[in-house]
Amino acid sequence: MKPDDIHRAMSILNEESRSWRTPAVTIVAEDSRSPYKVLVSCIISLRTKDEVTARASQMLFEHAATPEAMQQLSAPEIAKLIYPAGFYRTKAEQILAISRKLAAEYDGRVPDSLDELLTFRGVGRKTANLVLTLGFGLPGICVDTHVHRICNRWGYVATRTPDATEMALRAQLPPEYWIDINDLLVAFGQNICLPVSPRCSLCRLNELCARIGVTHSR
Repeated sequence: MKPDDIHRAMSILNEESRSWRTPAVTIVAEDSRSPYKVLVSCIISLRTKDEVTARASQMLFEHAATPEAMQQLSAPEIAKLIYPAGFYRTKAEQILAISRKLAAEYDGRVPDSLDELLTFRGVGRKTANLVLTLGFGLPGICVDTHVHRICNRWGYVATRTPDATEMALRAQLPPEYWIDINDLLVAFGQNICLPVSPRCSLCRLNELCARIGVTHSR
């Protein structure tokens, strides 16, 4: 994909996304407008299927929707509520530690600084950027496995890690797409551009895509 092709690609993805299921964390953001809920649901979503993330987040927030309420629960209680999310016991401890720190040091408010978010237990660049973009509407590029895989498959970037992909996108992706690219590529990656055997015959981006690393498609 040539750099200028990104405008056409994003336009097509915006059209196609109307028929795709919205990612679970995005639904949380749209329904709650709460940076805290975005942060917690993103923690839950790591290595977890979207439908599990949605159910686990809903169950947890029915019991505790603020840092102050969350710290009244024990880690085993949180773990039970978010089960069967992947690594649910570890995530429960992370959620509790984050909630305690927010309540004690930030008056219960999630900071809107990337550097500050990265000081919280279990929060990496993907999660921090998602909180900034979905929780606060601030500029950021959230790069998960879908964004990393697809941008390299397109040939839009040539990187080895998600962090390197984020830096490459910051250098060349037009700012108007920074917030939207994660939502669009997550949905695209779940529905069309699958990790193994992508549905290239159905893809409207076929002629723009270099198909780097694709050995078999449908």
